[in-house]
Amino acid sequence: ASIFADLSPAELRAVRTFLMSRPELGLSPSRGGPLAKNSLFLVELLPPKKRLALRYLDQGGPRPRRQARAVVFFGGQAEPNITEFAVGPLPRPNSYRPLHFKGGRAIPFTARPMTQLEYELLHRTLAEAMEPLDRLLRDSTGFWYHNCSQRCLTFSDIAPRGLAPGERRSWLVLQRFVEGFFLHPVGLEVLVDHRDPDPRRWAVQRLWYNGQYFSSPQELAESYERGTLAVARLPEPPSRQLFSSYEPRGRFATGTPTEVHGAKVCEPQGRRYRLRGNQLEYGGWSLAFRLRSSAGLQLFDLRFNGERLAYEVSVQEAIAFYGGHTPAAMQTKYMDAGWGMGSVSYELARGIDCPEVATYLDAHHLYDADGPVRFSGAICVFELPTGVPLRRHFDSDFRGGFNFYAGLEGQALVLRTTSTVYNYDYIWDFLLYPNGVMEAKVHATGFIHATFYTPQGRRYGSRVHSHLLGNLHTHLVHYKVDLDIAGTGNSFETMDLRFENISNPWSPGARVLPAPCGGPDPAPIPRRYHLAVTRHHENEPTSSSIYTQNDPWEPLVSFEGFLRNNETIEDQDLVAWVTVGFLHVPHAEDIPNTATPGNAVGFFLRPFNFFDEDPSVASRSPVIVRPLDPPAFSRLEIQRWTPASPGPCVAPGPFTYNGTYRQE
Repeated sequence: ASIFADLSPAELRAVRTFLMSRPELGLSPSRGGPLAKNSLFLVELLPPKKRLALRYLDQGGPRPRRQARAVVFFGGQAEPNITEFAVGPLPRPNSYRPLHFKGGRAIPFTARPMTQLEYELLHRTLAEAMEPLDRLLRDSTGFWYHNCSQRCLTFSDIAPRGLAPGERRSWLVLQRFVEGFFLHPVGLEVLVDHRDPDPRRWAVQRLWYNGQYFSSPQELAESYERGTLAVARLPEPPSRQLFSSYEPRGRFATGTPTEVHGAKVCEPQGRRYRLRGNQLEYGGWSLAFRLRSSAGLQLFDLRFNGERLAYEVSVQEAIAFYGGHTPAAMQTKYMDAGWGMGSVSYELARGIDCPEVATYLDAHHLYDADGPVRFSGAICVFELPTGVPLRRHFDSDFRGGFNFYAGLEGQALVLRTTSTVYNYDYIWDFLLYPNGVMEAKVHATGFIHATFYTPQGRRYGSRVHSHLLGNLHTHLVHYKVDLDIAGTGNSFETMDLRFENISNPWSPGARVLPAPCGGPDPAPIPRRYHLAVTRHHENEPTSSSIYTQNDPWEPLVSFEGFLRNNETIEDQDLVAWVTVGFLHVPHAEDIPNTATPGNAVGFFLRPFNFFDEDPSVASRSPVIVRPLDPPAFSRLEIQRWTPASPGPCVAPGPFTYNGTYRQE
């Protein structure tokens, strides 16, 4: 499993130190200084090629060289660009070579993800531009942007950043900086052109205020001074129980208690899974896992009872397409790999994000930083009682008694992390069931992406608060599933059902009720693919990239290109690409946050004639009850293979939380 393990802090530091020492690269620290410089943006594991990994895992071949993927922004040269490098061998790197995307295209500098430095420069640009609007903002909101130390305004930025390749123009939504500021837009949106590496040449190009467009801050300010502006005056926000906060308010009608702890997960006889480094074992299951900074959880070498089912199952991309009336809303097409979806994996709260008894693991990322940053408790592993039997049967004797009862309690092992991509929180789960079923699932929660309410906006969402429109949007999540069933030579087949009418063979002249029968599915795959199947290629490792968000018009990774080569997929090494998603029409109950029930999607991998029987028969957790003296039923034989009593639950320690993530 260790060949798939994330880079350790020492390895991350070694890669950075080596690259910073190379004079030909001319690298400067990421934080501070100008944008027009060469800097190291991202370091993460470069997984081994599949053929080399399988040769090592299955044939006793040599261990693949451990390498890093490094992303360098070359902004300090006449023709700025982005270059990716393979750096190795680890743990003591001494060489690097460029990596190339399929087709050999160069990475445009304007496609780069945003950095903390660019946000700081954008903040300064906006603060200066807002000076003419100081009076308008103070009068209408009680908050301001220019020279602000308290009662400040902040902003959320929108992507894609423009309308064509090579642009870097962002709409900024101004908001009151209070708890849950995402739900506090003030009615002002500003378009800033920040393409030039020199921020002194950045400029405000357009403004939108309460339904009107303006060409400059001065034009908007003059309209206000003349009294011709339709001003949106916002009430003073309360100091307590703000609608965007989690503070309790109101009461349940029944009066049942909520000020005491509810049900908890416990492990009365200890853990039933084994975790060694990045190798996880549970019942028949074994797998390797990692949390890559660019896109999140990635499973490798997924096996059941020692037999490989999948070489890789991984999160690829999460997309949210919005509609709206304001320019920011109509422009919003979020592609979260471009926001470092895997690197925003903050600390999980014990007893809330995961059970208290879970195993918590740290993650280390070198993403827009000058060294590894430790995210404590960013991953958790726990066994979950599903609350429903895995299987059960009550065998009635139809005379008031029974012949036997048998049941197997339902449990699954959960591997979980989260991604907080600004307003939204995604909860990423992989669940392993004892019967050979794996489930991939994502819950969407956090704050909705909301804009300032105008009557015209009602076409694109719901009015969820006095000055707030919840914009309708579609969530789409993409997974890679590289199945290797009984080897790498697999084929893809779909099954559809149709009804047929047949004569009854045991009663001539009668008809049997229409019954389903198997048949092929002739329907072509639509362009929004629920499932697409391709041949495995080493130069098609991902379906998206960190650059797609800021250059979606000419994406470096074009998934459509994976399908156009018309290769045979019979008896080949195949990859399934799975898309799941849902339409979210926000409503008042999304305040303060979207709740997880009803906002989860995913898929299952289920065995289909792979085993001779349900493999969970190997579990020692069933209960069988047989009467010994029917019809009296006064004596029962109870068979179980676990202790008679589960014993006490949950350690008594208090809740603790740190929440920091710092460079070490």
